[in-house]
Amino acid sequence: MTLPEIEAELAALGEAKFRAKQVYEWLGRGVRSFDRMSNLPLSLREKLKESFHLYEPKVLSKQVSQIDGTIKYLWELYDGNAVETVVMSYQHGNTVCVSCQVGCRQGCAFCASTIGGLVRSLNASEILDEVLFSQLDSGKKISNIVLMGIGEPLDNFDNVMRFLELVNDPAGMNIGMRHISLSTCGIIERFDDLADRDLQLTLTVSLHAPDDETRSRLMPANRGRGVDKLMDACKRYYERTGRRISFEYAMIDGVNDTEKHARLLAKRAKSVGAHVNLIPLNHVEEREFKPSTSGHMKAFIKILEDEKVNVTVRRRLGSDVDASCGQLRRKMQKQNS
Repeated sequence: MTLPEIEAELAALGEAKFRAKQVYEWLGRGVRSFDRMSNLPLSLREKLKESFHLYEPKVLSKQVSQIDGTIKYLWELYDGNAVETVVMSYQHGNTVCVSCQVGCRQGCAFCASTIGGLVRSLNASEILDEVLFSQLDSGKKISNIVLMGIGEPLDNFDNVMRFLELVNDPAGMNIGMRHISLSTCGIIERFDDLADRDLQLTLTVSLHAPDDETRSRLMPANRGRGVDKLMDACKRYYERTGRRISFEYAMIDGVNDTEKHARLLAKRAKSVGAHVNLIPLNHVEEREFKPSTSGHMKAFIKILEDEKVNVTVRRRLGSDVDASCGQLRRKMQKQNS
């Protein structure tokens, strides 16, 4: 709940308005029980227990990289489902990568998250808990958020928008929108809805191929939409918000890493003023795809740079702790079955 919503609820219980701020502050500290809200009268704590519930996610697994300190969490939710969260440290601060769904319905051919399909979407508080409890458990102050874990954020639009409101609240975690990235496989029907919010976050499009034949093979979400329509939606979003879009591009050996793909990608990126972030593919056991060779990667980068495209290569963090989204949850599912 937002602070005004808590104020309204407590007013209905006959409580003073200032009590809402106390409750909100306790929630922002990750309080695990109403009994621990020590500055509230016992009578109010009893009312809260009768009318509301608190649930803290439980750590099913915590892996810490011996290479770069990346922390990979597998959280158990109230219903026994599990999602992954990753905490990564950079020079500019600590970034948390959060999930927004249990599983995923998008079916990307190289991804572990979508194996088994979508179970359910997370509510706003569950996404917020990923940030809050990752910070509390790791002891690392979170300054940046990427919605790039398990699930498709624009397929859980309303809950994701409420999460953004809560995590951005100055009275809460107060993480600025310019420090938040939202990654989508291209649910273009929601681009205008997102632009209407004028949130000043970074929209990241998981492109992974610049042509329909390759992209539809890799990403079923492209079927019925197409890359041309996706580019139109990106251009419209940029024109309305003034926020440059970023293209994620996983480099897959022999699939999307040819000279032809590089030249078409450069054309696509320049048409919408996008930044390109190349990702060395994390191999998933159940998938056939392999990461591009270093030679193909270098040749691909050179073409983009020669075409004056702003291009970076994502650092490979947590390679020794099931870094790819969905791998840890998938491992748990295999063990349970």
